[in-house]
Amino acid sequence: MIRFTLRLFVAGSTARSVQAISNLRRFCDEVLEDRCDLEIIDVLEHPVMAEQDRIIATPTLLKLAPLPPRRIIGDLSDRGRILQGLDLTGS
Repeated sequence: MIRFTLRLFVAGSTARSVQAISNLRRFCDEVLEDRCDLEIIDVLEHPVMAEQDRIIATPTLLKLAPLPPRRIIGDLSDRGRILQGLDLTGS
């Protein structure tokens, strides 16, 4: 079973950040089920991590595993974009 490692970068608890977190958690629960390790990083609290991962906009989702790495920018409300970004369009 393929396991996904995801890292979501947000900026504080803005409405856009809260929406992205909610959308991603719902996606993980409904689509990835127990195959997802999710880390949420607030760039205001951890700017070095954002710099290391070259985050220039928030919210940004990084798919770290499985390879290849991918990034999706936005509030993650478009399920089709998430499926495509995670290479799950056949699911």
